[in-house]
Amino acid sequence: MRSRDPLVQAKRPRDPRIDAFRGLALIMIFVDHVPGNPYERFTMRNFGFSDAAESFFVMSGIAAGLAYSGRFLPGAVARDGLWAAVRPVWGRAWTLYLSHLFLTAWAIAIFAWGAATFDLPKLLTTINLRQVFENTEAALIGLPALTHQLGYVNILPAYSVLLLCTPVAIVIGLRSPLVLALLAAGLWFAAGLWRLNLPNYPNPGGWFFNPVAWQAIFVTGLLIGLRLRAGARLLPVSRPLFWLAAGYLVLVIAWMKVEPLGHWLNQQLWHLGKAGAPFHLIAHDKTFLSLPRLLHVLAMVYVISCLPAVTRMAASAAAAPLRLMGRNGLLTFATGTLVALVFQVAFAAWPDTVWLRWGLPPLGIAAMLAAATLAEAARRGPRRVQGREGTAPHAVPAE
Repeated sequence: MRSRDPLVQAKRPRDPRIDAFRGLALIMIFVDHVPGNPYERFTMRNFGFSDAAESFFVMSGIAAGLAYSGRFLPGAVARDGLWAAVRPVWGRAWTLYLSHLFLTAWAIAIFAWGAATFDLPKLLTTINLRQVFENTEAALIGLPALTHQLGYVNILPAYSVLLLCTPVAIVIGLRSPLVLALLAAGLWFAAGLWRLNLPNYPNPGGWFFNPVAWQAIFVTGLLIGLRLRAGARLLPVSRPLFWLAAGYLVLVIAWMKVEPLGHWLNQQLWHLGKAGAPFHLIAHDKTFLSLPRLLHVLAMVYVISCLPAVTRMAASAAAAPLRLMGRNGLLTFATGTLVALVFQVAFAAWPDTVWLRWGLPPLGIAAMLAAATLAEAARRGPRRVQGREGTAPHAVPAE
């Protein structure tokens, strides 16, 4: 008997845009994590207020909505119990936590090796490593507690915290998407207004990727994923809304590239701040996901979602490597992170070697693609043995 639940009925082919854009975001994160290479001028942070990190969180929210929401439907909960729905989400959060610790340990090892091998003691005080080597006891408390995070290795903690909260968000979103959206918007506003953040230790302050604020774009992605699973859109295609969003994207590019215009617009924001506007509404702050950044990523997601040509390009043979990396997101990210840290050491050791800056980043992307290829082959092997290739539900993203 066919289920009457729309989320169960809507079994559509896997949306290629999710994997393709997640793969593209991972490449741009890698390129941006190797400062000083010539390719970083082409990543999205040069053409907008948001960067690849915001896109990564949106895509992760979409993937979570597609992958996990079916288990929270009333029929599934009645049949399997609530823990059967919660367990895979929290299991994924645990995997991300362990992956973060793995990357953190290797980041320390890579920079310590670089400092010793190339006589570069400055490496021991970069990417927030000073506490590790000069205040080791406190740092060893902060690292596993996630209160001390290293630069370039600090995305996964926020993602894992958000996954811990995802079961509650899914339950609310299945019953009332509007309530979930309002709660996320209210929490984002409160985070900026009262500087709500998770604490750092032993350093002062809070997390660079503040999950109290960044949940806004993760929840946006989650809501998109819930609607996609039902075969619908979160927001309908609207010509006025499309041109409003596209106009904002064009304005932001002009804001960044036309110096007189950018100076004037920033001055207007400054005047709003002097008049009492909360800082996160008028700043370009990343930690609290300021309004200009938030609007930019939301406008970009909406415009892309309205263009059929984008779906065709994402499904094309040329985009297959991006989809492959997107399907194996965690391994691709981890590989790119470790390679980027090694390249940072290489750039510090040979600062005047121009060919390294041109040649190493493509090698890093190749390493990410190779890791994703191996992971895909390992995962598909058992399916061939069972004779069930291609039968995996579209809603369960492989990472």
